[in-house]
Amino acid sequence: MSIESNSSKTKICPTCGTRLSQNAVRCLVCGTEFGAQPEPKAVKKTEKSVQAASLPQVTLSLPVAIGSLLAVILVVAGITFFLLPKDPEAFSTEEALTPTETPTETITATATQPATETATPTLQPPFEYTVSVNDGSCSQIAFNFNVSVQSIIITNNLPSSCPISVGQVLKIPYPTPTIPPPATNTPLPADATRIACETVPITVQENDTLSSIAANYAVSMDAIKEFNGLTTDNVFLGQTVLIPLCERAPDPNKPTPTATLPPPYPAPNLLLPADGAAFTLANDVVTLQWASVGVLRDGEAYQVVVEDVTSNQTRRITDYVTDTKYIVPASFRPKDNVAHVMRWWVVPVLQSGVDEQGQPIWIASGATSERRVFTWVGVAVQGTPNP
Repeated sequence: MSIESNSSKTKICPTCGTRLSQNAVRCLVCGTEFGAQPEPKAVKKTEKSVQAASLPQVTLSLPVAIGSLLAVILVVAGITFFLLPKDPEAFSTEEALTPTETPTETITATATQPATETATPTLQPPFEYTVSVNDGSCSQIAFNFNVSVQSIIITNNLPSSCPISVGQVLKIPYPTPTIPPPATNTPLPADATRIACETVPITVQENDTLSSIAANYAVSMDAIKEFNGLTTDNVFLGQTVLIPLCERAPDPNKPTPTATLPPPYPAPNLLLPADGAAFTLANDVVTLQWASVGVLRDGEAYQVVVEDVTSNQTRRITDYVTDTKYIVPASFRPKDNVAHVMRWWVVPVLQSGVDEQGQPIWIASGATSERRVFTWVGVAVQGTPNP
């Protein structure tokens, strides 16, 4: 048995795929008609491949689509969170909107008040002091020079018990000076009297004259003119005039009242030297200064008291001056090489009379100032030979 080979040429219907003879002009199955010249095979293969290729169709339900959308949003949010800077100040919405516009700041000159000058204390190096027989301990020396025991121990690098011996040379620090308070404005006695005077304001009416006003209030014309700063006797309609009742003439039917003293003066404000200041051998005299409490009247003065608190017997001088400074006499200077602590203060006083010896009797007419101290080293002594 032999296999009969089909040597005749065939062709395939491009529509339904039926094999037909090479000369067939029409498909017997689908009825497709063939042209006289068939298209080349390469073209048929291309058309077949194009017709065979098609996109896949994906069908999603509504819950799945919503879940996918949320997943995409979460992924985008996570990427944005990790890529953006963590510092909120690194990104500004205003800068992102207007990156090229930079506001121009206008600097306006402002007036500045000058700095108030404040006095600062000047620290001085410690001075040397030789321990004497009368010095019992460091605490006694510290009390004499108005310093702390701890400062003596630190300055001399001594043990905490602070052992000392006669003839030992110690370095004594100066007391820390206290900055004096700023001077305060004190009204003058004339201003104080003007403020204390009771007044009545009146408005000049028609037909009023200065003489009629003075007669109505029993106050002299000169007193009204001086109190109101008038230069003439003329007053004008509608003008306000102050009537000083304290200048009213006394009633002849009443006894003459006793003259009233001005209000007590405030405490003088001490200026120099600063509290704790030190004077050495180079200072022959010491000048004390304080602020004025006002214009002193006749019979008024400042009482100045200076005392040596480190002397075996307290020495004191009391003097009276009308100026705002006092020079401590050179005779009051210590006569040894010890730094003596001097205490001083000032009191406004008024002379109330004289004693049997004709000396004035003074009484306080104001408050006592604060008490300040200064140290004053006496003359240098010659060294004693060693035994």
